[in-house]
Amino acid sequence: MQLPASIKRAVFKELGGGLVLETVPLEMPGSGEILVKVEACGVCHSEVLAQYDVWGLGFPVVPGHEIIGRVAALGEGVVGWEVGDRIGGGWHGGHDNTCATCQKKLYQFCQPVIINGISKNGGYAEYCLLRAEATVRVPEGVDAAKYAPLLCAGTTVFSALKSVDIEQGDLVAIQGLGGVGHLGVQYAKKLGARVVAISRGREKEESIRALGADEYIDAADGQDPGEALKQLGSARLVLTTAMDTAAMPPLIKGIGIRGKLIILSLPQDGRVTVDSNDMIIRGISVQSWPVGNCFDSQDAMDFAHTNDVKCAIETFPLDNAQEAFDAMLQGKVRYRSVITMS
Repeated sequence: MQLPASIKRAVFKELGGGLVLETVPLEMPGSGEILVKVEACGVCHSEVLAQYDVWGLGFPVVPGHEIIGRVAALGEGVVGWEVGDRIGGGWHGGHDNTCATCQKKLYQFCQPVIINGISKNGGYAEYCLLRAEATVRVPEGVDAAKYAPLLCAGTTVFSALKSVDIEQGDLVAIQGLGGVGHLGVQYAKKLGARVVAISRGREKEESIRALGADEYIDAADGQDPGEALKQLGSARLVLTTAMDTAAMPPLIKGIGIRGKLIILSLPQDGRVTVDSNDMIIRGISVQSWPVGNCFDSQDAMDFAHTNDVKCAIETFPLDNAQEAFDAMLQGKVRYRSVITMS
């Protein structure tokens, strides 16, 4: 594969600033790294963590952690990959494979944490570098733009669903119908659940039912969504993907005995107030769920490929990266913004 001397990328250069397009020299892979010619990169809400330097790692930084492309060059010591192979990278950007956390296969928690697009440059670029130990094999013949969001949005919701032993016909509710939520509806349905979608307004009802939702609760029409869930038979599992923490506690009354509410989003105000007495009576638990690691991403992608889980997207060229980012922040996209390099 012939490599260019320079590449275009979109980068955050200052705290709270917008994306800046620039041309820089191509960086070749070091030991254990793979140079990837990017085909597509999804736009995730957690990109704001890079924009506002939440980890205190400084600027500049190229965001993007839903990356699909082709291997362009291999660094020293990389085995199992060849130039031209289809490859992906998600939130989990690397691990040492020696610490106690890695021995428990919780690679995404390895310290110091390596995150594509946050602690290292990500996929809003024509080329990027991935750590070989944190990569995913992407099937040939699939649309890179439609599969890229599976590497974070899909991974997060699929691994959360798999953490609970969902049985055929169990009631599973998905609150929030953006990039994560619309994939959650499909994954839950394919796992055999009876799926309830919860959102504000009716604008998404038709499309989300077409993706597999059996029931739809409009949280903006005056009805109590928790009570509505209860009337449907009470949920085995509720996944919250929206950013409004105030919308989470009312759902608890709609959870059945020993059911769970799992928080998947990163709201600005992370405080959630719940009635522990109500929880104890029915043995309900509330927990958070972080994005998975590269092996979880592989599972999410393979399951989607064999079970026809489809990510609904709107694509933007790299030159319009800021437009893609703004559309995501404003909730204007159905259902995931994706930056493409072609």
